[in-house]
Amino acid sequence: MTFPIWIPAALLAALFLSWRMAVQQRIRAEMSVNTAALSRFFFGWPIACTLLAGYMVATGRTALPPLESGFWIYAFAAGFAQMLGTNLVIMSFGYRNLVSGTAYMKTETLIMALLGWLVLGETLAPLAWLGIAIAFIGILSVSVEGGAKGLWRWFRGLRQPAALTGIGAGFMFALTAIFIKQSANAIVDIERTYAGLIVLTAVLGYQALMQGTYVILREPDQFRAMLVRWRITAQVGLLAATASAGWFIAYAHAPVALVGILGQTQILYTLGFGRFYLKEPLGRGELTGIILVGVGVIMALASSL
Repeated sequence: MTFPIWIPAALLAALFLSWRMAVQQRIRAEMSVNTAALSRFFFGWPIACTLLAGYMVATGRTALPPLESGFWIYAFAAGFAQMLGTNLVIMSFGYRNLVSGTAYMKTETLIMALLGWLVLGETLAPLAWLGIAIAFIGILSVSVEGGAKGLWRWFRGLRQPAALTGIGAGFMFALTAIFIKQSANAIVDIERTYAGLIVLTAVLGYQALMQGTYVILREPDQFRAMLVRWRITAQVGLLAATASAGWFIAYAHAPVALVGILGQTQILYTLGFGRFYLKEPLGRGELTGIILVGVGVIMALASSL
């Protein structure tokens, strides 16, 4: 039995995402939110083109397959949904009601599983659903302070603006995964890794064009600042494109919910970086969350192997 390529692809994507977020913190105070986001697409798109070209050369391909209108529509929808989700995350930062909106964004995996079932017809084994639920509780244990009282505040605050924007962001990110899958499925009769890289190149191209046009017209000084700091912003683009390549390849190969739950290992990378590199101690809630996320991921994977 061949080991599924989507598993290491998703694990590496989560790692590179954590790395990219750490690097992006270095330019957060120097650039606007829009320009910091643009650096991911502006420098990431050439990397995506390089990855696609390299795969074509390695596999002896000389031309792209036919790309029908459905492919382009879903690729555009994926890029737009991801950008909208990012804006909702930023909006959630403006609220300080009980629990931060980012904690509600953690519903993304649950929403992804439901949308995968409703839209794509992807069914999961009961063990996978149980693993997703356990990992979700683990993620909340890390994201919400105050233990059991903090979790209760999380549920009690579901009607607050912070919750609505956070859940909205989670919904848009889940919808992004659905559109990526549909765009890849629109490319028929080709290997799934190849399809994922084609979708990646199209989506990042759309995002670079849309975000770049906005920044050039509305924040030209910030666009120049991004170019001046290219040594850092190019790193952001490289890491973002590499992470996205992992996600897109995984989505093309596997049910979106399983990729989503495996992506939650990002929280393990982040906590590990803080513990071993920054020497930050881990609290009881964080240790509990790590165990629950690990158990949930193992259960979800066991259901698919």
